[in-house]
Amino acid sequence: MTEVSPELMAACFSQIAVGGWYRFSVAEAAQVAGIPLDAARRQIGCRAGFLLAFGRMADAAAVAGAQGEGAPRDRLFDVLMRRIDVLQAHRDGVTALLKGVMFDPAAALLLATASLSSMGWLLAAAGLEASGPLGQLRRKGLLAVWLWTVRAWQRDTSEDLSATMAALDQSLGKAGQIAGWIQGQAPTEPAADPLPDSAV
Repeated sequence: MTEVSPELMAACFSQIAVGGWYRFSVAEAAQVAGIPLDAARRQIGCRAGFLLAFGRMADAAAVAGAQGEGAPRDRLFDVLMRRIDVLQAHRDGVTALLKGVMFDPAAALLLATASLSSMGWLLAAAGLEASGPLGQLRRKGLLAVWLWTVRAWQRDTSEDLSATMAALDQSLGKAGQIAGWIQGQAPTEPAADPLPDSAV
């Protein structure tokens, strides 16, 4: 799978920040970035490809350097904040993207499905099993935590993202059910399925 250049990714988010998701064009972003169209097509290809490419980039940043020591909750906090840092690097574009996909059902479904898959990688990076029935519940539980954290991040105007970190810490520790799936106990099914919501 062809790696997306930072220049093309930055140009894509700059275009989304200015014109919104519906006006976003990979071809136009490539022209702005000075990247040949054939190279942009290999790297991203289409708007759906952009969503998946950004998700992979965020996952890679979250997994890289993941802590192998400490409590599971602390390890999850670390990988999730690493993923938030990637969103923060393209803040204006990401916030415009999240607003736009709310009115694009196909993009929202793709993003939600990809995000659920991403949670498996984050769980693995934190040293937690993400396969089987328990793993499926863990992925859904972590996706709910991620969605809550992203909403807090969208409202957080602090330079150090203190409100985002507080929301993540609270969501990781607030419910007995969450404590169960972190520690490996068999949790009950989450009350609200987070899949219809959009996330990155």
